Amino acid sequence: AILYVRTHTHTHAHTHTRARMRSSLNRPSERSGEDVDIILTRLREVKAFQRFPSPLLLQICACAFYECLEKGITLFRQGDIGTSWYAVLSGSLDVKVSETANHQDAVTICTLGIGTAFGESILDNTPRHATIVSRETSELLRIEQREFKSLWEKYRQSLAGLLAPPYGAMESGSNNDSERKIPSKLQRAGKVLRNAILSRAPHMIRDRKYHLKTYRQCCVGTELVDWLVLQSACVLTRSHAVGMWQALLEEGVLNHVDQELGFQDKYLFYRFLDDEEEDTPLPSEEEKRESEEELPETILFLAQIGPDALLRMILRKSPGQRTGDDLEIIYDELLHIKALAHLSNTVSQTLHFSFKETVQVSKTGVVCTLHEGDDFGKLALVTDSPRAASIVLREDNCHFLRVDKEDFNRILRDVEANTVRLKEHEQAVLVIKYVCVLGKILEHFLETMRMDIHHSEPDPAVDDFVLMHCVFMPNSQLCPLLMAQYPFCLYSSLQERLEYALNSKRRALILALRWANTHTYLLQEEPAAISFLEELYGSLSNDSRMLRALKDLVPDLEKIVKLQYVSHDVDTNMLPHVIQQKTLIRQFSNGEERLQKKQPIRNQDDILLKVYCSDHTYTTIRVAVAATGREVTSAVADKLGTTDELLLVHLSSASEKQLLKPNDVSVFSTLSINGRLFACPRDQLNSLTPLPDQEGPSAGSMSTFELMSSKDLAYQMTMFDWELFSCVHEHELLYHTFGRQSFRRTTANLDLFLRRFNQVQLWVVTEVCLCGQLSKRVQLLKKFIKIAAHCREFKNLNSFFAIIMGMSNPAVSRLSQTWEKLPTKFKKFYAEFESMMDPSRNHRSYRLTVTKLEPPIIPFMPLLLKDMTFTHEGNKTFIDNMVNFEKMRIIANTIRQVRHCRSQPFNPDICQPNKNQAEVRGYVRKLCVIDNQRALTQLSYRLEPRRT
Repeated sequence: AILYVRTHTHTHAHTHTRARMRSSLNRPSERSGEDVDIILTRLREVKAFQRFPSPLLLQICACAFYECLEKGITLFRQGDIGTSWYAVLSGSLDVKVSETANHQDAVTICTLGIGTAFGESILDNTPRHATIVSRETSELLRIEQREFKSLWEKYRQSLAGLLAPPYGAMESGSNNDSERKIPSKLQRAGKVLRNAILSRAPHMIRDRKYHLKTYRQCCVGTELVDWLVLQSACVLTRSHAVGMWQALLEEGVLNHVDQELGFQDKYLFYRFLDDEEEDTPLPSEEEKRESEEELPETILFLAQIGPDALLRMILRKSPGQRTGDDLEIIYDELLHIKALAHLSNTVSQTLHFSFKETVQVSKTGVVCTLHEGDDFGKLALVTDSPRAASIVLREDNCHFLRVDKEDFNRILRDVEANTVRLKEHEQAVLVIKYVCVLGKILEHFLETMRMDIHHSEPDPAVDDFVLMHCVFMPNSQLCPLLMAQYPFCLYSSLQERLEYALNSKRRALILALRWANTHTYLLQEEPAAISFLEELYGSLSNDSRMLRALKDLVPDLEKIVKLQYVSHDVDTNMLPHVIQQKTLIRQFSNGEERLQKKQPIRNQDDILLKVYCSDHTYTTIRVAVAATGREVTSAVADKLGTTDELLLVHLSSASEKQLLKPNDVSVFSTLSINGRLFACPRDQLNSLTPLPDQEGPSAGSMSTFELMSSKDLAYQMTMFDWELFSCVHEHELLYHTFGRQSFRRTTANLDLFLRRFNQVQLWVVTEVCLCGQLSKRVQLLKKFIKIAAHCREFKNLNSFFAIIMGMSNPAVSRLSQTWEKLPTKFKKFYAEFESMMDPSRNHRSYRLTVTKLEPPIIPFMPLLLKDMTFTHEGNKTFIDNMVNFEKMRIIANTIRQVRHCRSQPFNPDICQPNKNQAEVRGYVRKLCVIDNQRALTQLSYRLEPRRT
């Protein structure tokens, strides 16, 4: 799966991966293109290698060897003369140092984990400084001395990041072994910005007078922010620009005239480092030209590091000096830390987090390494016990968020004080901050909810409940409880009792209306829900004749009931009878459904489904959308007239077989792009082979779509994506997260939307790999970058990401000759688009982008699902037999993001259609792709064989 991979920790799977890696890392001269691709894919899974340029990674793939060490193996000893350099792919190794010649005296000083490297002493042939012993079964990448020295000469700056000092911090200078600092990228950024300002707006840097004092060659803070915001769309806000200038200020590339440490968006004077000296020459025309070329990349670099600098600047203030805006920025940044993303505002303030993977924890030797997002120190604060370990920085430039003990205890007290607790018979039955008991939660929400049904902002707590109750309280349980809250007796001589009953009825009705509006057409599938609505409508109709206070709710409830499948015993004079007919989706398995305008797929709908036999014949069955694997095989057996026990198999184009379980729900929607359903006896399982049409196209379709406007293609893709996205019910996100088997509900609409992402991604890879002419491939890359730009313009982030990820696929990214021919302008666009996909700080770049957009938006759905899954798997649903409502609230917030994206209708007039719109529409809805990564890689190597 390209989009969403569920990992399983099985020993045999890991062994298989290791075997593939070992077989691929045979002798360099014997490696095939597929071998290099396997190695490259594995290296890119290791965080430390992800920042390496592709040419370096490819050369490592070409010359490296594979080593697998069992636990307790000594790789080399202190004092040996080295012959190889190593990098850790999996496992860990202890570094032992002895002050004597006796190896028995060696003491473990640290542990090397995944992504670390060692053995750089081969660069100058000095003896090994330590003994290396495998701490567990470990996989290593080994490069021999001659090849490593060659790589070091070419890619010194990239490799230096993996090495220990002096190589990791310094760079060799002249032949006399003098050493100099590696030039700072920030220093270059400052020079580029200064030259660009002098070229585009020279009036910004000039002598300034203030309070009878002259400040030489200065800029004003507000003008610098104004200028930067106008230069690029990747500068999202003024505070973002402040952070970018702050990064330069911290480096000393930009300085405040009075040496203040924080950059401010005010009428304050700042001076570039190059202007500190008297009579600094202006940049030459050549320097200006170079700066103009480097400016987009420089702004992109600063945009990525600016938020960190801004956060550091705010956190350096004392808590009493922080403004409301400062607190908003801190909280927003905390949410971008993976470990904090699923916590509430109050709870997240109690933790102490490291911002970079830099800390080792030591008791007797190193016991673990703390990475970005990990927290430490809270147990000793809570228990007043001594620290249980020593914390040692593993690298320079570490950043921490620290909460002092007094504040930590105060926050804990505030959390306790703000927790709503209800007790019954001295036993807690409702803890609304965290957990709640089913029997009391409904009463609590009815008592505290707003009474205005038409209020523009729904009560968040009530909205959380109606969104999430199906997880802990199904409709069959909720409906009787809600009906019980609608008091039967209304008429009384006592005015006080009458008002109480009236308010109780009104509250129950308002909650029922919000519940029904949230569930929409899903209620048609549940007899208990339909019966409840019928009963409630009948009671309201009777009561409204006597009491005007309930009359305004009658039309709202009547409108809802009319949309549902109602039984024949309803008074047809009171309510016109409406029966929803079943929808038949024809031939789902051969792609024809993509041509029709999408309507939501519902549980009670029927589909015609092709199921194949081992001899490639097929039978067509009619089953319900939510049919289980058992129901499908039963229908196939009946159609074939066989009594054999049949297995239901999903067979991919790469011949990968997935046995579907009898209880799997809605099995048709799990099909991959070119996957097919097979039914066969167990003894025929091994003989199953893919159908010829599963291989995908043998020729590209560039000749068809190269004449179509990039904007038209993006527009029609957006129209189709919006149709698919609009059909996804909010509860499908819940079913996907908590497991649709437990709800017996389909997620077909969501599955189709996710499959579309994979399809667009594979479309990009397929077209490039089927394009045999170099110049045409360059045109293809330009076309896809243009389409992606228009998708972003239309706020279709789902297809935007799919296109960019398709271009990042190894089968495309390795085509160095093609990329070299791509014009610089398009390379810069692609680099900017890739930066939006940066996964660091919990995809902060993407999240900040989305917050600045107004609906309608088509979001990057995989990330929303990842957020929900992370929250679900990291928190218990029930605690001491009570519902963890805080978990429900966090997941509901994610669902509300989807609701926000669809809160405004999509405007079809955003693009003026050309005459061939029907042709473009038909093309984008029937994309033919190859979904076999191995086949795509082989095609890629035929286009551009591996360079030797």
